[in-house]
Amino acid sequence: MAVVLIRMRLALLRHALRGDRASSLVLGTVIGLILAVGTVAVAVFWPPLLPAALAVWLMGWIFGPIFTGGGEALRPEYFTMIPAAPRRMATALLAGAFASPAVMITSVALTSMAVYGWRFGLLATLVALVAAVITLITMVLVSRVTVAIFGLLVRSRAAAVLAAFVTGTVLALSGNGWALPVAAATAEDLSWAGALVRLLPSGWGIAAIESSPPAALGILAASALVVVLLVAVWAVLLTRRVTSAARGGVPARRRRPRPFPMVRGVRAVAAKELRTWSRDLIRVHLLSFAFFYAVVFTLLPVAIGWWGMVPFVGLIAVLMGAGVSANLYATDGTALWLTLMTPGAERADVRGRQLAWLLAVGPATALLSVAGAAASGETWAWPWVAGLFPAVLGGAAGLVVLVAVTAPVPATDPHRRGGDPLSSGADEGGETGLVWLMLIAVPVTALPAAAAVLIEPWAGVPVGVATGVLCVWGFGRIAARRLASGGTELLALLKYGSAAGRTVREEEAAAAAPDLPLGHKIAVIVCYSLAWLPLFPQGIVPMFFKLFGVEDRVWFLALYLPDAWQWPTITLMISIGLLMYGYAILFPMRYRAPETEQA
Repeated sequence: MAVVLIRMRLALLRHALRGDRASSLVLGTVIGLILAVGTVAVAVFWPPLLPAALAVWLMGWIFGPIFTGGGEALRPEYFTMIPAAPRRMATALLAGAFASPAVMITSVALTSMAVYGWRFGLLATLVALVAAVITLITMVLVSRVTVAIFGLLVRSRAAAVLAAFVTGTVLALSGNGWALPVAAATAEDLSWAGALVRLLPSGWGIAAIESSPPAALGILAASALVVVLLVAVWAVLLTRRVTSAARGGVPARRRRPRPFPMVRGVRAVAAKELRTWSRDLIRVHLLSFAFFYAVVFTLLPVAIGWWGMVPFVGLIAVLMGAGVSANLYATDGTALWLTLMTPGAERADVRGRQLAWLLAVGPATALLSVAGAAASGETWAWPWVAGLFPAVLGGAAGLVVLVAVTAPVPATDPHRRGGDPLSSGADEGGETGLVWLMLIAVPVTALPAAAAVLIEPWAGVPVGVATGVLCVWGFGRIAARRLASGGTELLALLKYGSAAGRTVREEEAAAAAPDLPLGHKIAVIVCYSLAWLPLFPQGIVPMFFKLFGVEDRVWFLALYLPDAWQWPTITLMISIGLLMYGYAILFPMRYRAPETEQA
């Protein structure tokens, strides 16, 4: 059975090497190999840092699949009807999991253990090779067990909030985690960190290499026993997962539901939406993620004594809340037909969703804004927070419904979701694109308020309020008209997928339009992934530092240069970021346009 699953995994990988997936896979493989070679270089030039480098790989195996939807090409639900023992099925699925580029890349990185063992002699090198194999198996198994536990535990709102804390913290570390190494570089005693990374499973092989032969044999035997135990635990978790997936993975309600208030119109939709925001595990998780990400992201620079981001914690929470809510209609699935079958209900549905979103996000983010501005002690930030917050909140409330009805990413109906209650079944790339769209579009709505603050600090408050109200009313009006005129096509899209709303001519044109060359695909992905670095951290943020006289240089390149070169460098960085985004967005459109017109 293991051989069959390995062949299935390789076949899925082979068929996935098309279009954008091929570009992403190639780019990810190249980056992974560069990091793997870097790990080997650490073993050669900085041997004491090797346990920390291997711990980073272990963390990648633990948290990476959580952010990528579990990382399962062969889902256990596909094999529920096969008459096989749970442990045999777990072993076969484990073998199939090894047929992936990630395992190959990690194997290259773990050759650093053999390089490290060569320093201690031939016997230590043999121990390192055995330890590298056991470490690789342990990493994959720990990843699978973590994903399985994550999926089984997230069956309640409290667990969904806890999962949001984990994912929000890790993602915030990827953005502002640079502050921790900077703070650690100034610390006096870091011996505890070295001891901690050696206690992780990734450090057991290093301990075996450095030990005497009997001790090394005992460490390897204990590591192999841990592998056997992990396989047994995974078999039990797989059994729980496939049996709970039959009822949607969510336990039945045991308490009697409260009666629904007898209201109509906008109030009825808002009441229904508020209950959905508090009961749907996906929405609870996403909204909690937005709050935790904003708090951790702004507090990380405090480790080096910089409080400049803390006043804007509420604004960042609004931006992330808008990003994770941009697929609002698709998460409800085909329940849209209830709205379409009610004459004239489109406007009430849009306005009710806006009101519910404002009630779910507004009070909490306003409290965060006030608390952040007060705790930071940055008095210059009060006019900015007071002026930008209503503009950003109103712009987000308007754009959420507008994007939800114009660019939805089809998802699985809530009652048909699989074993992972936090997976909506939507295309992850499409949902990520909506998040980036909101992160760019929502700040644009606050530009008038920002300009007013620059002219007269407290003049931004009325401008921000007016802008926010106008965005809520105007974008909501457009969304309601769009829903009324194209609701049938939207329902077909949510029910049948992206091909449902296309005509025959559009299908032929889409089939005739060629894909981008591989080099340009990789360039587009690189631009999308890295354009934010020169635009925001190295361009816009130091620009505000210069405007408001903030003297902390932190890690901004322009502020380390002489005064005559600071503004040109800031302008150059912003230009590079805009050019990268322009290339990533416009080049594919320009490349495909002539061929599509001919088709």
